[in-house]
Amino acid sequence: MRGQTIASLIVRVPKLRWPIDKDLDQKLKGATIKSVERRAKYILINCTTSWLIVHLGMSGSLRVIRRKPSEPEKHDHFDMRLENGTIIRYRDPRKFGAIIWTSSHPSEHPLLCRLGPEPFDTTFDGNLLYRTTRNKHSAIKSHIMNHHIVTGVGNIYANEALFCAGIRPTKKSSTLSKNKLAVLSVCIRDILARAIDAGGSSLKDFYRTDGSTGYFQNEYMVYGRNDEPCRVCTRPIKVTTVGQRSTFYCPNCQK
Repeated sequence: MRGQTIASLIVRVPKLRWPIDKDLDQKLKGATIKSVERRAKYILINCTTSWLIVHLGMSGSLRVIRRKPSEPEKHDHFDMRLENGTIIRYRDPRKFGAIIWTSSHPSEHPLLCRLGPEPFDTTFDGNLLYRTTRNKHSAIKSHIMNHHIVTGVGNIYANEALFCAGIRPTKKSSTLSKNKLAVLSVCIRDILARAIDAGGSSLKDFYRTDGSTGYFQNEYMVYGRNDEPCRVCTRPIKVTTVGQRSTFYCPNCQK
């Protein structure tokens, strides 16, 4: 998309999580895309004088169509047609996603301005986790899934990172030592890096831009493995609920 000019925009469903700007085609037609970036789960498309903020919700995806365009399907709500003929198609069965236009930098938008650091930022480490967990009574799993603390640690990867660090997900955040939290910060980065290399996790409805699936689900140590033997100690994996999310752990390996 970088360097391409927007030829037209087609909005088939004007309201996703929030209404799409009704003048979006007029505002962006003829604009050149300077960059495509990401902040947390938001895709940021720099359109020279303004930005598109795209969120995929729970089940949305962006499809890159380079061949002869196929007819849009039921859940294909938005097309961005580029002058080179490529179509960027937004698909979202549940309509939980968003396409937001803004004339200001996305970092100033209310959805993004209070986000914590990215897991791969130099500012994210054990010291940050230690500072933010003092006097916190929440479970450590809830803490690392709080996007005001750190962005990008979803349910699957929180489970896997806590297993990697040997920490039980229900452990009270404030009881963890600085050394243990340093290990956890490294494990978070390691798990996410491995998942990226594997193309992500495809369980129900995650697909890449070409429609292919990811493979990290084949490497899970605990997630979704309730009652199956731990790959390290063979004890059965247990499941509980933390923050209304299914939480998997090994009662022997995680203390």
